[in-house]
Amino acid sequence: MNSLSFPMKVRALEVKQDLSTFYAVTLNAETLLRVSYSDVMKAEVDFEGGGYFLQGTQRQLQEKRLNEISKYINREDAAFPNSIILAANINESDGFFSSGENGEDDSWRIERDADGLWLIIPSAKKVASIIDGQHRLFGFVNANQRKMKMDLLCSVYLDLPKPYQAQLFATINSNQKKVDKSLTYELFGYNIYDEPAENWSPDKLAVFLTRKLNFETESPFYKKIKLSPRYDVELLEPRDKDFFVSTSTVVEGIIKLISSNPKEDSNIMSTPIGNSRDTLQQRKDNSPFRELYIQGSDILIYSAISNFFSACEDVFWNESGSTYMTKTVGIQALFEILHKISYFCVRERKVSKSFFLNVLSQAREIDFSEEVFKQASGSGRIKIRNEIIKSINKDYLG
Repeated sequence: MNSLSFPMKVRALEVKQDLSTFYAVTLNAETLLRVSYSDVMKAEVDFEGGGYFLQGTQRQLQEKRLNEISKYINREDAAFPNSIILAANINESDGFFSSGENGEDDSWRIERDADGLWLIIPSAKKVASIIDGQHRLFGFVNANQRKMKMDLLCSVYLDLPKPYQAQLFATINSNQKKVDKSLTYELFGYNIYDEPAENWSPDKLAVFLTRKLNFETESPFYKKIKLSPRYDVELLEPRDKDFFVSTSTVVEGIIKLISSNPKEDSNIMSTPIGNSRDTLQQRKDNSPFRELYIQGSDILIYSAISNFFSACEDVFWNESGSTYMTKTVGIQALFEILHKISYFCVRERKVSKSFFLNVLSQAREIDFSEEVFKQASGSGRIKIRNEIIKSINKDYLG
């Protein structure tokens, strides 16, 4: 089955709510099976026999229920008025947010024109994680193939961090029926209920630190972090020298300091071996703050991040004369700089603001208002990052 064409452009309705904005769209079952997945089950294209087949840890366990749904789908009066809830731009392989390299970007996005809003799906890459509605969708795999064209209502969140996905899943299902904690744990890789900090997976710690950065009055990100899609914060009107950055941008920047594969870490922490950070000693990971994370040195990790960006505030945000350093590509580039110098920070135990100011001192001379940096994409981020790296003493790198 190969009747789909990408990039795909569909009309969208913006829905603003307290947790985050989402977009209501209609996508047919064939499209959804191609571009979405759940952590426990996914549909793959059967290129030889046509149609789709299911893979995943719950395929056999859910077979009876899926067959019942398939029979219902085959009825002439089949109807699914409830929406399938998706979290787009989450890589299936490692749980990181999808991003573009070398000019290629598979991230879903919203475009606005005179006719309204449009959801753009650039490719068939599976970057849409199913928060709710997986059984309805996967029931189409064994249904009559003509049913693949049935439109399904979808609520699409862009760049929603995984802990918020779990919160949303639990809220939806607890209002309908009691949900076993283990189901949430299996679907999302951690317990969404209160738990000791030593049991926090990398993405949960990253969300905690992001919130702290947003609400601590001394933080360089104080009241600047918004739970919005990465591109959407660029549309918000900043006040004076203020700016906004998305939660997903900060969360991912922090995660990469402590884990090279947060999804695998969550899987390990959900096994019978145990759910504390100590269990991650079995997986080799060279992330710079990895040992600090496993040891529970969260305050030190927070101090390093906060002090680094306080130095960036002095060097780039207040003096560079360019707004590009406070846009998504600029913040992403700065997190990559922090990643490179963090190995030195850990070895030498230097995380003060004065230390970071010294490291970045020569970067004050870079003119980021030049045209070469004005690209809101992966290539723009790389140009910014490489220019800063050239100004830093090599002793501090790696």
